[in-house]
Amino acid sequence: MSEPTRRRGRPRSAKDQGGTVQVLDRALDMLDLLAAHPGLTLSEVADRMDQSPSTVHRLLHSLAARGMVESDPATQAWNIGPATFRLGSAFMRRSGIVERARPILRALMEHTGETANLGILNGDAVLFVSQAETHETIRAFFPPGTRSPLHASGIGKALLAFGRPEVLRGYLDGPGLKRFTDKTQVTVDALAQDMARIRARGFSFDDEERTRGMRCIAAPVFDMSGEAIAGVSVSGPSHRIGHEHVKTLGAVVAAAAAELSAAMGG
Repeated sequence: MSEPTRRRGRPRSAKDQGGTVQVLDRALDMLDLLAAHPGLTLSEVADRMDQSPSTVHRLLHSLAARGMVESDPATQAWNIGPATFRLGSAFMRRSGIVERARPILRALMEHTGETANLGILNGDAVLFVSQAETHETIRAFFPPGTRSPLHASGIGKALLAFGRPEVLRGYLDGPGLKRFTDKTQVTVDALAQDMARIRARGFSFDDEERTRGMRCIAAPVFDMSGEAIAGVSVSGPSHRIGHEHVKTLGAVVAAAAAELSAAMGG
C-alpha cells in the first residue's frame, strides 16, 4: 500500500495567532517586561504576564540558555542578559548615526547644561538610541532603548512635523491620543496646529506634555534624500528650561541637528 501524500505547509503543531508564533510572542513580551522592570522574581513575571509559573519557568530558562536573561542566585530576581546587548549593538551598527552623533550630543550637553538625546522613529513611537547626560543632579533620563509616544515628546513631534505626510496622517487617524498630563495634546486639531508651528520655527517644544516638571526642545535630522530620519533634543526640568529660554535653546538644538544632518549627507 502506498504511503499517503504528505501535505505541504506549516506543521500542525505550530501554534500561531494572526501569523505570529505564540510562544515566541510570549518570550519577546517577557524580554520587554524585564527591560522595563528589572529584578522581578519568577512569580512576579508570571503575575504580570498572566501566565502559569511553569510556563514562565520554561521560557526564562530557555532565554537564560541563550544569555538573553539571567538570574541573581541570591535574590532569585531576573534581569536582561548580555546577549540582548549584543543584539542591540548590532542594531546600532546598522547605521553610523549613533557614532556620528556622539560628539555632537556631548557638545550640545556641555553648551546647554542639559541632557542631550538622539532618537529615531520606531513604529508609532520614538526610540531613544543615544544620550549625553548632564552633570546636574536633577536631570532627564531616557536610556537607550526607551520608547516614547510621538505626540508627547520633543523628538516625536519633530519627526511628525518634518516626516513623510503619510506618517502624520496615519498617526492622527490611529487610536486616540493618550493623555499623560493636563498639557498633553490629545486632539487632532491641537496637534495639527502644533505641527505647523514646529515647521515654521524649525524645532519642537514639549512643554511638560509627557512628564510634569520636564521640558524638551528637539529638531529633526535629515539624510541625503531630505527625509527626517532622527531627532536631536535637550531635555531637563522646567525651572531650568524656562519659556524665556526656548527660542535660544531651539536655535542651538537646530544647529546641532543640522550638523548631524550634514555628517549624514543631508
